[in-house]
Amino acid sequence: MNHDSYDNAYIADILNSVRTIAMVGASPNDVRPSYFVLKYLLAKGFDVFPINPGHAGKEILGRTVYASLAEVPAPVDMVDIFRAASAVPGIVDEMLRLDPLPKVVWMQLGVRHDEAAARAEAAGIKVVMNRCPKIEYGKLSGEIGWTGVNSGVLSSKKPIMRQGFQSFGVRAK
Repeated sequence: MNHDSYDNAYIADILNSVRTIAMVGASPNDVRPSYFVLKYLLAKGFDVFPINPGHAGKEILGRTVYASLAEVPAPVDMVDIFRAASAVPGIVDEMLRLDPLPKVVWMQLGVRHDEAAARAEAAGIKVVMNRCPKIEYGKLSGEIGWTGVNSGVLSSKKPIMRQGFQSFGVRAK
């Protein structure tokens, strides 16, 4: 797969199909991007498990923090990586030991590791690199346009309602 560009339908399919997310590198610091992405995803109705060994056993936004993916008490649909690219191979190794396997590994803005992505794809896991689910959700749902940002997506269709605060769903096209 070409990871330089993603079709909106590919991203929309992912965001519409996942419900549980393990966020590796979640931070309790409210000015860190991982904090407000975690807050946003929770508000959209996703069940997010923060992963951060330095804060294991504590809480971020009312969610218990786990030291590793293996400690998460439920199967996860997506692993969202907020770590440097050099940490990705180890995270993918840990992810590939989970049973059941997640459907998606998502690497945040600025994070890309093609070798680890190829290993995940070989195991049947969808991969997104150098993207933010918060931004993609906002773009595809039309929310980002509420602030005057051009999302590049035009639609006259009525928004699809989902659970969560001001959650309008994501369109495939």
